[in-house]
Amino acid sequence: MALPNVGGGYQFNDGNVNEILLDTQGAPATATTTATLTAADITNGLIVASPGTSAASYTLPTATLLESVVNNAKVDSAFEFGIVNLGTSSGALTIVAGTGWTLVGSATVAITSSARFIARKTATGAWTLYRVS
Repeated sequence: MALPNVGGGYQFNDGNVNEILLDTQGAPATATTTATLTAADITNGLIVASPGTSAASYTLPTATLLESVVNNAKVDSAFEFGIVNLGTSSGALTIVAGTGWTLVGSATVAITSSARFIARKTATGAWTLYRVS
């Protein structure tokens, strides 16, 4: 199929493949000691953790609370978020499943490192969190 070269076609980013694709990122959510994350924290896209020198656990919000924020999500809808751990000494943090969550992959974010996650809706009131890096 030939692509139109005048009107009527869709051209992504003006066709410049060397142009950087920008997104928006508000100020990161923050957490320190052991906490329950909110739906706003994880849908923000970035969490900066400062557990200090002690290990911490961050519990995901319940799937019901998440769905009250992303109420248009359908099965297989997904979003990504990252966690940067500024902890030192033994300040590793562990992600804990809230009600309605399943965790796949390592749930521990080592000190002075970061992790990337994909949250995917698997059914009404059910989400899976995948560690992807």
